[in-house]
Amino acid sequence: MAEVKTERKSKEICLKEVTKKCPKNRPLTDSKHILRKRLPVCQPKRNKDIYVTNKTSFKAQLNKCEKLLDAGEPEVIIHGLGAAINRACNLALQLKENHHGTVDLDINTSTVDIIDDFEPLTDDADYEVNNRQNSAIHIRVFRTALIGTLKYAT
Repeated sequence: MAEVKTERKSKEICLKEVTKKCPKNRPLTDSKHILRKRLPVCQPKRNKDIYVTNKTSFKAQLNKCEKLLDAGEPEVIIHGLGAAINRACNLALQLKENHHGTVDLDINTSTVDIIDDFEPLTDDADYEVNNRQNSAIHIRVFRTALIGTLKYAT
């Protein structure tokens, strides 16, 4: 019983130390500032690029990818950032399953720098900038079998 109490106290001390070591993380809500999140820097969009978000319908994103692949596009590149990484992976796997193994996946991960602006609400507050990093995934879905050979094989 005494061991459990000491473990609990040591965990509480560790948690307090961790929060003290991270002074650059500031609360997102402040009475003196308003948070403005800038868009991440991205490459110019091509027809084959699909940017996955959690707000857009999964079925709509899947239909857009299917339409590009059916139109003869040799590859589709799916981009996901932050919380949308899981959805981007699910979209790529669903495409692979729907095409019965005639498409393959090439997956790359990266880290993206994101900038948040804290704009002052009053004149006495200062303008602040918060730099942070977020995970990103880039999945290239490309055909491994030619469409013409599949049409005339049966």
